[in-house]
Amino acid sequence: MYDVIIIGGGPAGLTAGIYAKRANMKALILEEKNIGGKIINASKIENYPGIESISGYDFSISLYNQVKALDIEIKMEKAIKIEESKNKKIIYTNKNKYETKSIIIAIGSKDKKINLEYEDELIGKGISYCATCDGMFFKDKDVAIVGGGNSALYDALYLKDIVKNLYIIHRNSKFKADNEIIEKLKKCLNVNFITNTTITKLIKKDSLKAIELTTNKEKRILNIDGLFIRIGQTPNNIEINNLKTDKIGYIKADETTKTNIKGIFVAGDIRTKSLRQIITAIADAAVATKEAHKYINEVL
Repeated sequence: MYDVIIIGGGPAGLTAGIYAKRANMKALILEEKNIGGKIINASKIENYPGIESISGYDFSISLYNQVKALDIEIKMEKAIKIEESKNKKIIYTNKNKYETKSIIIAIGSKDKKINLEYEDELIGKGISYCATCDGMFFKDKDVAIVGGGNSALYDALYLKDIVKNLYIIHRNSKFKADNEIIEKLKKCLNVNFITNTTITKLIKKDSLKAIELTTNKEKRILNIDGLFIRIGQTPNNIEINNLKTDKIGYIKADETTKTNIKGIFVAGDIRTKSLRQIITAIADAAVATKEAHKYINEVL
């Protein structure tokens, strides 16, 4: 039996593993797809204290290497369901069943879609959710990116040196991104801001050819070769009876990271919070591991 099983291998999950090891807890990290989580796709991280600038890939690999150096067990399996049984919890994955004294849920969130016809069909054929993954496919071509937060505009900074023309489309007049990023992009001759505008149609042949834009009920066609969608995230989910979430699906917990179920803690983007950043995810993980350790030693 494990002392703690950490579900999720992003910054929060990996950090929880490190803290668990230092607390001499027998820990297991379960990750469904990619060690490092979605941050591995970020072109640049420039708001993490002590690191001036680093790619999401390099940050994730560094964190992963730290975990491996501590000999923390990691298994690439999808956690599907959690059940309680007396003083233990049972996690069912797509491959196995595990018993543990406590659980830290760090499953994060996933990219939102614009929910237009052909969106899924065009993934990999002009539509992408990751600039660093797919940017080079659009070298010297015309592309657009939709979104108004830091993720969208950091991706725009990455794309501007690859593509011919870049259109940044935002439904509002003001951006949520840091002003420093906005000012950098405004100085780029191949970057065009399109505000107070929504994408209302995807136009295709074998691949994406254009998008329909609507501004104040007026429509126009923008011919592009690629569209990067960066409009935010929605929470991932796992089956747990009686676990309290908000109306969107984020797991309810305060700064203690305790959920309404004893012995289950939550860290990172999946937790109800006002700010979802790497630094808050890592802070959650440190707290969650401390609370899990306390639970095992004081409650069980």
